[in-house]
Amino acid sequence: MATYEYRCDRDGTFDVTRALGTAPPSVACPACGSEARRVISVPAVRCGTRNLYSAAIEHAEKSRYEPEVVTSVPSAGVNNPVRWAQMTPALARLPKP
Repeated sequence: MATYEYRCDRDGTFDVTRALGTAPPSVACPACGSEARRVISVPAVRCGTRNLYSAAIEHAEKSRYEPEVVTSVPSAGVNNPVRWAQMTPALARLPKP
């Protein structure tokens, strides 16, 4: 089963659960009955354990109102130096922290 998101112009968004690949382009709004169009949204993908996922969400919510102040780049330890990945040659010329 998959969850599909639809948007009604009057009542906003709502979710509909259907078999994968069977969602129509529009459905009736459960609140007012008018036509609601399907919205393409980001899939809910999880990786890692539930505890790590919950901790990441809690940390994001906390930092929303109480941002952390960082004064230096955190080290990875003596045996594991921080490695900088170069994405493009143009970015390689930028100053590093």
